[in-house]
Amino acid sequence: MSESKPKAKPFDVSKWVVWEAYRRVKANKGAAGVDGVSVEEFGKDAQNNLYKLWNGLSSGSYFPPPVKAVEIPKSGVVVSESWQCPLLRTG
Repeated sequence: MSESKPKAKPFDVSKWVVWEAYRRVKANKGAAGVDGVSVEEFGKDAQNNLYKLWNGLSSGSYFPPPVKAVEIPKSGVVVSESWQCPLLRTG
């Protein structure tokens, strides 16, 4: 009788790396993405949300949604800089 090994995820994404990224976004008081979900709201179920994100990243099934452009005015300059704010959750 042959024992089948559990299939490895195609991408080696550490759960710690996903958690650390969330921790940094939270510490930087990250803004809500295009879906309007705040860091605080995401954090209410952080463990489950981060697991779903990690699972999608490591399985290759996560495809980032569109990003929200946020205009950052610079003092003394007419032109403003655009930053891209991705979403926190996977859907």
